[in-house]
Parts: sequence; structure tokens; C-alpha cells
Amino acid sequence: MFPTVAEVNAAVERLWPLSGTESWDAPGLLSGDPSAEVRSIHLAVDAVADSVDEAIAAGVDLLLVHHPLLLRGVTSVAEDRYKGAMLGRLIRAGCSLIAAHTNADVVETGTSAVFAARLGLVDTLPIVPSTTHPQRGLGRVGTLPAATTLGTLARALGEILPATAGGIRVSGDFDAPVSTVALCGGAGDSLLTAEAVLAADVYITSDLRHHPASEARENARIARGPALIDVSHWASEWLWLETAAAELRDALPDVTITVSDIRTDPWDFVIVQ
Repeated sequence: MFPTVAEVNAAVERLWPLSGTESWDAPGLLSGDPSAEVRSIHLAVDAVADSVDEAIAAGVDLLLVHHPLLLRGVTSVAEDRYKGAMLGRLIRAGCSLIAAHTNADVVETGTSAVFAARLGLVDTLPIVPSTTHPQRGLGRVGTLPAATTLGTLARALGEILPATAGGIRVSGDFDAPVSTVALCGGAGDSLLTAEAVLAADVYITSDLRHHPASEARENARIARGPALIDVSHWASEWLWLETAAAELRDALPDVTITVSDIRTDPWDFVIVQ
């Protein structure tokens, strides 16, 4: 017997409790009939045209994404704009939409934890621990099994992460020694001044803007602070999808679970000067 959309959503919330959601976030069931049967689920980072069309073409009953389509408030879902068009396509195809975002970031097997594991970090802890679950929280900090250099670590990231046009940007000396690594999958400049980040040799995250990155770089030169590595937001979180799929397969053994490998990073090419 196959579960309903409501039952799938309940399983999602058991795996990634909504109690871990940041106040500004909007995960959960975004569209679909709670009583509809679910035989198949497709996972993607973003609900964009390519991933939505892929799910519909595959005939899946539910698309589970990391980034909520309705994160920012809307006043219209007319289909002459992106969000309305995506919802319209999904509804007509009978494909429900669920998002697991910051609630999936903070758990023990969440986005940053998976990223840290792929790097081989040991003795990992959250950068900002949860007050109720010390092993849960935002980001991760840990130690490499063997010390390396900043340049070598950046090159290793190039092997771990799927390729994107933006590549991997680094602020710091190529030969600087690196042992302690802090990281946050997705946008993590809010953690630049966290004590665990300041004490690390390098901080890996995404979407670093000029002013926060510049300030962190200069503070590191004068006082202390890590080198910085900026990677694709999509790539850093895509690593989590297979772990999420495996957990869903255990929770919903009768449902077919698939993972999208479509690159939904928004950049298409870069000119190197």
C-alpha cells in the first residue's frame, strides 16, 4: 500500500523536524492534494523549470526540493511569472511539492554534515549548536585526517563537488597550512564571525559577498581568522540529496526515490581575466 502525500510529508518532518527551521524559512508541503497516493518521489535542490520538467517527464508523484519555491511572499501565482508557472505545471501533472530547507541543514545527517563527511573531517561539531540537540545546528567544524595546504584542499573540493561555471574561489595563501576546517553548505556569511569559524584555518561556504569577505580577510591579517573558500551554493547542497534519498527509502520502502543530477546552479559561463 502506497502512502499519501500527507503521510510522506509526515515522514519528511520526522527526518527533518520543523522545529529546526529558521524563523525566516518556509519549508513543508507547498502544493498538492494531501490525500493523493505517492508511488514515486524525485529529489532536487531547486524547483526550477529544468527540475520541474524532469519530474513531470518521469511521471513522479512528488518533487522534494531543498529550496522552498515560496520562500519569499508572492501576491500572484499567474503563470506569466516563474513561481506561478512552476506551480501550474506541477498541479496539472498531479505532482506535489515539498521542501526541506533549514530543517534539513541542522540535523546530524544534513547538508553541512554530509559536506564535512565527504571531505573526511573527523571530530565534527556544529558551528552554532542547537540549544536542545548539541549534535545538531548550523554548519560544521572538524579536523582533516592529515594536514594539507589551502591550495591542495581547494583542488580536492574540485574533485568532490560537481563542476559549475563559477568554480572555486579562494582567499588566502596557496601554501598556507590547513588542518581545522569550518564549513556551511549554502550561503554562510552570517557565520563569518562565529567563534568556531574564527578559530579554524579555513572556512568553506557559498555566496560570499564583497564586503563581508573583504572584512573577514582584513581581520584575519590583523588579528585572526580563517582563509576563505567560496563554492557553488547548488553544488554544496546537491551532495546531500543522495543521503536524503537513502533516508527516505528507509522511511518509505514501497516508494521509488530518485535524485536529479541536473545542474541548477544559475551561472552558465565565466570569463577568466
